[in-house]
Amino acid sequence: MKAIIFGINGQDGYYLKSILEKLSLQVIGVSRSHGDWIRSDVSNYDLADTLIKLHQPDYIFHLAANSTTRHEALFENHQSISTGTLNILESVKMYCPKAVVFLSGSAMQFKNDGVPIDEKTLFEASSPYSVARIQSVYAGRYYREKFGLKIYVGYFFNHDSPLRTEKHVNQKIVRSVQRISKGSNEKLELGNIEVQKEFNFAGDIMEAVWLLVNQTVVFEAVIGSGFAHSIKEWIVYCFEKINRNWEDYVVESNFFNTEYQILLSNPGLIKSLGWQPKVTFYELANMMIETY
Repeated sequence: MKAIIFGINGQDGYYLKSILEKLSLQVIGVSRSHGDWIRSDVSNYDLADTLIKLHQPDYIFHLAANSTTRHEALFENHQSISTGTLNILESVKMYCPKAVVFLSGSAMQFKNDGVPIDEKTLFEASSPYSVARIQSVYAGRYYREKFGLKIYVGYFFNHDSPLRTEKHVNQKIVRSVQRISKGSNEKLELGNIEVQKEFNFAGDIMEAVWLLVNQTVVFEAVIGSGFAHSIKEWIVYCFEKINRNWEDYVVESNFFNTEYQILLSNPGLIKSLGWQPKVTFYELANMMIETY
């Protein structure tokens, strides 16, 4: 069996690839960045068309995106998420209609009133990123309903791993803690540290994706633990790991705008399929701190 992963070079691609290869699937990876993969962009229709027609994959995973809500990423997000989705789906319709397609969604595309978000929560176009995600989902629904394609969507809540870049706040904190443990006197500038969100492990989230695409009852599911912690809790625990007082190093700044006070999932549906996250908040912190 074969699988194509668009966006393989990110943390999700890495952990999904590991799952698939353990099951003896042949993985064809596509990435815009470095790596031993096909270097191209899912927004290139000729590429998607050629790969799907040539390989006749059993599974296709669309994970490619720039995970930022900044307006400056408007066209990049549109091309990789929205256009990428259309390229994949049209190619599947034409050449490989039996393939299973997974589209990654995001917690950030929902209206957030501070209560747990589930599959019935309304979408809200609050950023260019959310606009692209919403368009991708509607495209998936169209191809599923109109042409009978097997299109799945997983709405990811915050998830991390040692592979995260420092532009993500959890890894930014971890890397600073690692440097401080080696003698750095740097100050860690952060926004509102009382913000609460989920601290899931990317490997667990990809296990949920694999479970989702291998059943035919649920086609869209919120994927998260349903447990929230504050950024402050993460900071305190990480600094305790190196026996330092976090208050000596952390500076709160109004420069960083927070988009929400709490972002939490209601994962009852995905858990009803038998999925449970394995890595706890503290285990994730240990894993990331101990990886240099």
